[in-house]
Amino acid sequence: MPIPFPTSSGPWSVAGGPLLPRLVLEPTMSREGVFDGAWWPRSNHVVAELPDLITALGAHFGRILRVGLDTSTWDGVPRSVVVNGLMIKINRLAGTDATISVTRGFQDHFLLLVVPPGTAPDAAASAMAGASTTGNHTPAAELLLG
Repeated sequence: MPIPFPTSSGPWSVAGGPLLPRLVLEPTMSREGVFDGAWWPRSNHVVAELPDLITALGAHFGRILRVGLDTSTWDGVPRSVVVNGLMIKINRLAGTDATISVTRGFQDHFLLLVVPPGTAPDAAASAMAGASTTGNHTPAAELLLG
């Protein structure tokens, strides 16, 4: 069963604190499904969005070395970003607009569904729940249709 998460923008933050990344991970980390979780960024500005995501994922997975994403869906994609003093390489992948690949170590990859920033909260919650379900095998496009 997926980890419960808020369906509106309010609970993704703590009063007086920074906004938390809208991230849900498959709870068992069994790696049996297509996705290891889902992320719902607030904008298409990759430099603004990636640091919080990488920090949160680092707390769960350990040091993140690189991410892979489709640069056509993001604004101003650099070759790397510095997060917590560490340089994270950004791999440019074509045709993967609804996903982000995250690599820890040299060969350990995690795949997250990326819910587009302007998605309605209920539709985003549904897509994130599907992607974070243990053993999920639903394609990204279908998850995002609701």
